[in-house]
Amino acid sequence: MAQAYGSSDGHDSGSTGPGARLRRLGRRLRNDRGYWRRGIVLGALAVLLALVMLLHAQIPNTVGNLGSLIETFLPWLGLFVPVLLILGLVRKSATAVLAVLLPAIVWLNLFGGLLTDKQHSGGDLTVATHNVNADNADPAGTAEDLAASGAQVLALEELTGEALPTYEKALAAAYPYHSVQGTVGLWSKYRLSGTQPVDIKLGWTRAMRSTVTTPGGEVAVYVAHMPSVRVKLDSGFTASQRDKSANALGEAIADEPLDKVVLLGDLNGTMNDRALNAVTSQMRSTQGAAGSGFGFSWPAAFPMARIDQIMVRGVEPVSSWSLPETGSDHLPIAARVNL
Repeated sequence: MAQAYGSSDGHDSGSTGPGARLRRLGRRLRNDRGYWRRGIVLGALAVLLALVMLLHAQIPNTVGNLGSLIETFLPWLGLFVPVLLILGLVRKSATAVLAVLLPAIVWLNLFGGLLTDKQHSGGDLTVATHNVNADNADPAGTAEDLAASGAQVLALEELTGEALPTYEKALAAAYPYHSVQGTVGLWSKYRLSGTQPVDIKLGWTRAMRSTVTTPGGEVAVYVAHMPSVRVKLDSGFTASQRDKSANALGEAIADEPLDKVVLLGDLNGTMNDRALNAVTSQMRSTQGAAGSGFGFSWPAAFPMARIDQIMVRGVEPVSSWSLPETGSDHLPIAARVNL
């Protein structure tokens, strides 16, 4: 009886090693076509997800600026990968599980480099930028926090006439030099010269440029606050004015005569957003080059996108980080560079 039972179960019946289990699994997959037929829809969704991430630049902006909207939150598409994997396992679908590898590989190719810590010590200039929020209920506290950050050059956006004296008073001791142009301002421990507004096609001033004379040489520092974008049910992701302003800012930076350039500000867009190509194509993000993680800066309560940027040309990023939350709906960000 025992011998007959053993022959019906095959030669692996008495084996419990990993190799035997894999062989039994292989035979089961070959004999049960349901493992491959189940989960076809899940597999198709996984392939679609991979294509959206891989070809995001080809998604048209003609309808509601859909391409830019997807690019703004592109890293978050990676959350669908474990969801699809779990559903594939629940469905016991080999097709779905294998298909999930495609978006996983694409996501890692796009953003895997941000998961490593690229920060280093050193650097000879620390810069910071913060959209302080026009509705900030505690401008004095925000200014004190920023002054304590150690930044030698500090840019502020969304300054109001009512709050400006508070910022000027609170930052005066730490920064002997400053200039405010419209709703943006620059505070510095080093002398400023050649300061002027930058026309970003708005009709009022939300960008400026100044030469900062540091111990490491002259640096052209731009401060910019791109127009806000909105997500509306009737018109989608409305960003046409932001896009025009980004193009104008890109032209100004392209014409900059100094070799060393730093851009600080709220660009209302991420490095993945094609609408900022006029700027991002000629400058490096300090977060991507010398940061740790994604460095999301907005909204401060639960950051989902890095729309505040520190970008450089002609200088080497050493480290990049986010500062603690203030009374604003944005997080301040900082970076240290080698001149």
